[in-house]
Amino acid sequence: MTGFGRSQNIIDGREITVEIRAVNHKFLEFSARVPRKYGYIEEKLKSVVGGFVKRGKAEVNITINQISGKEVTVTVNRDVVESYVSALRELEQEFHLEDNLCLSDVFRMTDAFTIVKSEVDEDAVWEAVKSVVEVALDKLVSMRKVEGDKLKHDIQSRLDFIEDAVSEIEILSPDSVVKHREKLLERMNEVVSKGVDEQRILLEAAIFAEKTAVDEETVRLRSHVEQFRELLDTEDVVGRKLDFLVQEMNREINTIGSKAQELSVTRIVVDLKSELEKIREQIQNIE
Repeated sequence: MTGFGRSQNIIDGREITVEIRAVNHKFLEFSARVPRKYGYIEEKLKSVVGGFVKRGKAEVNITINQISGKEVTVTVNRDVVESYVSALRELEQEFHLEDNLCLSDVFRMTDAFTIVKSEVDEDAVWEAVKSVVEVALDKLVSMRKVEGDKLKHDIQSRLDFIEDAVSEIEILSPDSVVKHREKLLERMNEVVSKGVDEQRILLEAAIFAEKTAVDEETVRLRSHVEQFRELLDTEDVVGRKLDFLVQEMNREINTIGSKAQELSVTRIVVDLKSELEKIREQIQNIE
């Protein structure tokens, strides 16, 4: 399912902004953009996102700006500067050079300054980022839940259609056996001058009924629909289980189609396969 979550907060002098996007994907695919100096949080970030998003392509973008406090300290290496100045003064006197030393010259002196990065508490930074990430994830999950409720309603209406279609098949299937027996009797009467063997007719009709009976398939199909509904009502991760159920439902529908002798049943089977394919497409968006 698709979703978006954004959160921003200032913690310990750092302005932290988190944006998370999720789009449909069969598995969990994670990617993140974080400032290079905070690259150590990426693996932890993946773990946290994985706790909220089990299926989908999740993209996380994090910016961290230092708005107070010191990240670096600059110190002057006085001995180095003094040595440079002393050497330049000697050159000035020896070669009668013009004295034009200024502050800007000091910046060009090698090793005149030492830049020391302040020690960063990585655990503290991570805890700060994590708190902002979790707020963004809550927003993303809320948006996905709204979409999930719509998907659930759509799928349930299609399951209703499947159940109604199965009921229709259960009514039509016995009729096909009766019609077959009547046709068989009519044909035998046409080609046989003497009396028709009723027992033979009944045997042939029984064999036909055996081959075309779909009772087992419709019972299993109803059972799969019931399991499907139960899974939709849980809060667990059910995407893979729903995938499996759709495969099993498709198997039963195909079997019914292969046994169907009546055109009316064949048409229902076509409609069933169409609805099931729509369900298959929808559950790709469900965790």
